[in-house]
Amino acid sequence: MPRIKMITPETISEEGKQAVAEHLAQGYRLTNEKKTLLHNVTAFHALEVESYAVDRELQRFIGKRAADFFEYAISAQNECIVCSTYFIKLLRQYGIEDFEHFDFEPREKLLIEYGQAMAKDPKGVSDELFLRMKQEFTDEEIVVITTMGVFMIANNYFNDILQVEPEAL
Repeated sequence: MPRIKMITPETISEEGKQAVAEHLAQGYRLTNEKKTLLHNVTAFHALEVESYAVDRELQRFIGKRAADFFEYAISAQNECIVCSTYFIKLLRQYGIEDFEHFDFEPREKLLIEYGQAMAKDPKGVSDELFLRMKQEFTDEEIVVITTMGVFMIANNYFNDILQVEPEAL
């Protein structure tokens, strides 16, 4: 049971309606997480709108497929049902039914390992793993990758703490 009710057309503020209209106009969906965040437009912008901006930058550097795998790895490591469910739909579009046994490209494997390490223990990301990241990515790319990872962890925590209901598969 969600701890915070989702906004509805009757309960959303005028500022929220404008934020929703802008979000939908950009081609995004209104998920249960967003319907919860929209109780406060500043919170919605901080966690959702800005994460989309960072995600676009991430995709520019590593591609959509690798970004999706990286983000799913974080959500799965955090055991966030809401975000994992969202990404499972995307994985199916790639023809992936078993993420653990899929034959990823070496760069994708590295990103998945980095995402899992970030989510498991941010202070425990090993020097060896970070050195491999530095061999594959520029400092700027690592900053964007890490920033998107932090956004994913924040999304996971938000959904878990407030017990946001996952979307149907």
